[in-house]
Amino acid sequence: MLKSIHFLLQKSVLPFLKKINTKVYFMFELLTSFANLYKAYKSAKVGKGYKNSTARFETMALEGILMIQEQLKNKTYKVAEYNQFEVTRPKRRIIKACSFQDKIVQHSLCDNVLVPCIYKTFIDENFAGQIGKGTLYGLDSLKSAMIDFHSKHKNGWILKCDITKFFYNIDHNILKAKLRKHIDDEKVLWLCDLFIDSTDNPGLPLGNQVSQSFALLYLNDLDHYIKDELGIEYYGRYMDDFYLLHHDKECLKYCKDMIVRQVKELKLTLNGKTQIMPFKNGVDFLGFHTYITKNGMPIRKLRNSNKRTAKKKYRKMAKLVVAGKLSKDKFMMSYQSWRVHASHGNCKKLIHNMDCMIDEILEGRR
Repeated sequence: MLKSIHFLLQKSVLPFLKKINTKVYFMFELLTSFANLYKAYKSAKVGKGYKNSTARFETMALEGILMIQEQLKNKTYKVAEYNQFEVTRPKRRIIKACSFQDKIVQHSLCDNVLVPCIYKTFIDENFAGQIGKGTLYGLDSLKSAMIDFHSKHKNGWILKCDITKFFYNIDHNILKAKLRKHIDDEKVLWLCDLFIDSTDNPGLPLGNQVSQSFALLYLNDLDHYIKDELGIEYYGRYMDDFYLLHHDKECLKYCKDMIVRQVKELKLTLNGKTQIMPFKNGVDFLGFHTYITKNGMPIRKLRNSNKRTAKKKYRKMAKLVVAGKLSKDKFMMSYQSWRVHASHGNCKKLIHNMDCMIDEILEGRR
């Protein structure tokens, strides 16, 4: 008799419980469990041990996590005031940095709910903010698409689109409706809404981990529309920057009109950079200009504006090293990072010239 009951549980009841646990129910319990909040705390403090807020929390970490857990379960948790500042590179933007406690909650929310629930609906050509993807993945995908396109059509057209101030124009109500298509747990949705409404509508705060997940979801339906409804084979998007390749210019004109309608429904607009250009001219994407030569060879070079910015930045930093106002180790860490980035393109001559310029400044010859 006991064996029969055990068999019944194994074959029917337990698989059912496991299924509802992973799909809809217990999401909030998962993200608020002490183990997952502690794991989120460990992730949040990586590389931030020198910050005062991190150090203060670390002195009473276990008590702090228990307090966060209790506030979440009682729905008394509130998003702290943001630390706002401005950055000018690569372009002028307002960054809103959240508190360390909010970083912990966001890590747990993303790792245990948002990533498992919404990321699986993304198309492969959505390149940003996902494990195994990123700028290099996007650049390599573009290169492969252009090589394949050239082998089939030799020439054609590129529709390059860019959305005006994407993060600042994301509508809260539209985003919330999209979230509710993927998540049924009302407590999780309460927490998501809390972060969404932590700034004025429209707009999401740049600097929030959850903002990136929300932004990826916001244009997900547009991705599927372009791929499935418009039938575009060669497509790629990195946040608000995307391209379409096609041999027929009239087709891309139609696509552009339809995309304008789609983004208008999202209360967004395409900016003045949006244009249709000959395939032979190549395309600017993720800081590089990529094109295919007549014999089918892919070439990827840093955009001229990026070259000028890098030259100005590292000349200035090298002079600060010579003046004793910047450590050489810190300078070299930044410069080597740029060299790795530039090495992803056909930039050997540029890197060599930059190396020579840096050596001359550091050695006092310039």
